[in-house]
Amino acid sequence: MNMYNWVDGLIYGGRKKAFPLVTYPSVQLLYVTVRELVANSSYQALGMRLIADRYDMPAAVSYMDLSVEAEAFGANAVYGVDDVPTITGSIVETEEQANSLRVPEVGDGRTGITVEGIRKAVKLISDRPVIANCIGPFSLAGRLMNVNNVMVYCYEEPEMLHTVLKKGTEFAVKYCKALKEAGANGVILAEPLAGLLSPELMSEFSSDYVRQFVDAVQDKNFVVIYHNCGSAVEKLSEQILDTGCIAFHFGDSINMQNMLKLIPRNYLVMGNISPSRLFNNGTPTQIRLETTRLLEACGGYRNFVISSGCDVPPLTDFENIDIFFKTVESYYYRQSLYDIID
Repeated sequence: MNMYNWVDGLIYGGRKKAFPLVTYPSVQLLYVTVRELVANSSYQALGMRLIADRYDMPAAVSYMDLSVEAEAFGANAVYGVDDVPTITGSIVETEEQANSLRVPEVGDGRTGITVEGIRKAVKLISDRPVIANCIGPFSLAGRLMNVNNVMVYCYEEPEMLHTVLKKGTEFAVKYCKALKEAGANGVILAEPLAGLLSPELMSEFSSDYVRQFVDAVQDKNFVVIYHNCGSAVEKLSEQILDTGCIAFHFGDSINMQNMLKLIPRNYLVMGNISPSRLFNNGTPTQIRLETTRLLEACGGYRNFVISSGCDVPPLTDFENIDIFFKTVESYYYRQSLYDIID
């Protein structure tokens, strides 16, 4: 599948479809826990298929688990029953530890499970692209070096940080090439921690490495969708565009209309209904109102596709997800009627 054409189709095509990151709620359809899901490639593939059957989206997306790569490096992952795994502590605190840090092989930790999950998913889903997930280089470094410490290292230990970033990028490239070989049509590269940096630090410690990653894996058959839900993203548009990505996904901490003014119209921009405040904890009425408000503010931009601001939590009520899709469908149906009248 030509993914450059897919991106252009979302921008310049007909009536738009909602594209939320709504894969984890499949645990409710599978009757399994999140802990079971993240450890089983068959559950992952079946869950993606069940969500694809339920919702008409432009692509099927795998599970955003930002602990997978760090765990492969040797970081400590904490598993809850119905919570997405998290990383605790740090494994790199000195330059010696950074230099001796081993770049994992694809298959270490749970990376083999996620690759196999994609391989199985593409056998079940043939009517749309299948998009994998990978953590970005600076966000990975934050999990290996502790999120709070890595911000200090930008100033006090930049060479040590660069050593970790180089190794993280090397592994991310190997990992995504394996996902690509397994049949994925693209990847969402999640780099939320970089959304807290200044523009100068963003260029040095994130964008330059993301660009290396994009240059190594992106082509007409495999697109990199850049995800950042940091609060400073509106001030980082130049650095984000420097990544070489042509598709972007932003969180609910920013004003999406402001962001659309900063991104050229030939780049795809997605977001940003709150996954926690609205999808997980809101009412159907609140979701309908907020979704309508966002569409009225941003629907005039052809390169905008409405989505969640990040991945939708596992135990989100399907009634809330359903009303989101119905609201989007209704909005674009009305717009098509207006076009006919005009």
